[in-house]
Amino acid sequence: MVELKRIPTEQRNEATAHIDRMSTLEMVRLINQEDHKVADAVGREDQHIARAVDIITGHMKQGGRLIYVGAGTSGRLGILDAVECPPTYSTEPELVQGLIAGGTPAIFRAVEGAEDDPDLGRKDLEEIHYTKQDVLVGIASGALLYANGNLELALNTLFFHEEGGMIAKLSDSSNVGILVFLVMLGILVALMNKAGGSAAFGRWASKHIHSRAGAQFATLLLGVMIFVDDYFNCLTVGSVMRPVTDRQKVSRAKLAYLIDSTAAPICIIAPVSSWAAAVTSSVPAGSGINGFTMFLRTIPYNYYAVMTVVMSLFLIFTGAEFGPMKLNEDNAQNGDLFTTADRPYGDDVDDGNDTNGHVIDLIAPVLVLIAACIFGMVYTGGFFEGVDFITAFADCNASAGLVLGSSIALLFTFVFYRVRGVMTFQDFAACIPEGFKAMVSPMLILSLAWTLSGMTGLLGAKYYVANLLGSSAAALQYLLPFIIFLVAVFLAFATGTSWGTFSILIPIVCQAFPDGEMLVVSIAACLSGAVCGDHCSPISDTTIMASAGAHCSHVNHVSTQLPYAITAAACSAVCYIITGLAQAVLGSRASLVTSLVLLVVAIVLELAVLGVIRARTRAKTSGDAV
Repeated sequence: MVELKRIPTEQRNEATAHIDRMSTLEMVRLINQEDHKVADAVGREDQHIARAVDIITGHMKQGGRLIYVGAGTSGRLGILDAVECPPTYSTEPELVQGLIAGGTPAIFRAVEGAEDDPDLGRKDLEEIHYTKQDVLVGIASGALLYANGNLELALNTLFFHEEGGMIAKLSDSSNVGILVFLVMLGILVALMNKAGGSAAFGRWASKHIHSRAGAQFATLLLGVMIFVDDYFNCLTVGSVMRPVTDRQKVSRAKLAYLIDSTAAPICIIAPVSSWAAAVTSSVPAGSGINGFTMFLRTIPYNYYAVMTVVMSLFLIFTGAEFGPMKLNEDNAQNGDLFTTADRPYGDDVDDGNDTNGHVIDLIAPVLVLIAACIFGMVYTGGFFEGVDFITAFADCNASAGLVLGSSIALLFTFVFYRVRGVMTFQDFAACIPEGFKAMVSPMLILSLAWTLSGMTGLLGAKYYVANLLGSSAAALQYLLPFIIFLVAVFLAFATGTSWGTFSILIPIVCQAFPDGEMLVVSIAACLSGAVCGDHCSPISDTTIMASAGAHCSHVNHVSTQLPYAITAAACSAVCYIITGLAQAVLGSRASLVTSLVLLVVAIVLELAVLGVIRARTRAKTSGDAV
């Protein structure tokens, strides 16, 4: 609990305790002396202040505003600064604004209790049309809403709530397992780089890949081959293919998109993956539905996943780009792989000077990691206790299995490199902190993303979704796949988690459609929408991992990927309408052949849309050139 009397700003200043007994000159000197402490305090925090200014500037460049919100003296100082910005810096009056608890009357006199009324704060923000472009603090805001404006309760909720607080999230064994897995992967990637395996593969690929399309297709192909887990996919593909795409002048944003497009979209249609296990475990017990069989039946209807892969192939082999990605690709061909000034991993372009190592130093650890992760998953599912392989994979603990698999791969890599003589024990030890440091940023973002997901859950998002679906199920039965897809997109985007979306929506879908082909289509729409929302969300773990794997600015990755994801999502939404209407016509006659025919229709529709976009982009480019 926070005790106000212990906060420094709320305590009595001992230096001024007897100011009323001083002469006027002594008072002035004492106040001036105390004011000097402000400058010293600002000096100690100059780096944090500069970082805050950079963040605010970035929002302003995207059309956002700086909004000061405070109560009492804090609010008045915010208003004072906002008012002085236009005459001092020639800014627009709307760019910097100040809000004070209690409104205009509170500027001139105290309005007691105004800061404790959440409705007044919400009303003030609505009146200025507060948007996502403006500077805001998302997690704290969520906790504050849940706490109904009580700051003390908000802090306790944010950190210590048993269901959604940060400490609770970091105490969850599955989440900790993912963090440990990330550290293991980071160390493994550092070892492969130190041994020269990644550079050797880059040299080998340079001899066989001589075009930008070839480099991108190789990236896509490697991503498809590493289907076990999306985290492993993102980090491994990025580490291996980054030198190759750099040499062929493929932008880091495009590399991040290709990595992200073969992470969750591939895992969600791969039966042997951690995602298949997550989906299977989300089917409610006692429903009479075999989760793994249901997962297999949803694959042809998983339009977004398939369309994302098809779109990637189209973009690779036609060279078509649109939206912000086109600017990044044009700049890359002129030598700038990053486009943005924000380069969190530095100018780490591979120069090809590392001639140590061999391709086997990369291939062997990767193959062992894939095999060991599969072994770890089925082991945790009881395969070696007599359970069949499919059931073991469906019932596995993916987090524990991945930790076990990565540990085995790490041990193998150490022995393998020592036997080959490419690395000393000191080199191996040095890679451990290097690998950990490489994963610090993704681990921090994941921790905050889990906390935000918890705050969203505490605000009751799942109940809102359940009511929305329940009210529409009867009236719009054959449009339900379309509705489920949109709801899943929204939920996954807001929470940043596909697996959480599965656990919320799949039981609801199973209740709405106990059996039949509509059940399969609706669950497929749920999976497809969850992957789409996850693909678009800036707080999604896979999106974060794709940025980390490509060594690309996370904001740039999200902004360049979004137009492509929205295009595939729009085509998928139309296809779920078509599929729902087809089910209404065919009824019980719908079969596997029906699903394959509808999948072909979906692919043709997307290719037609992409063809139109490509033609319009070319026409616009030609017009600009003229």
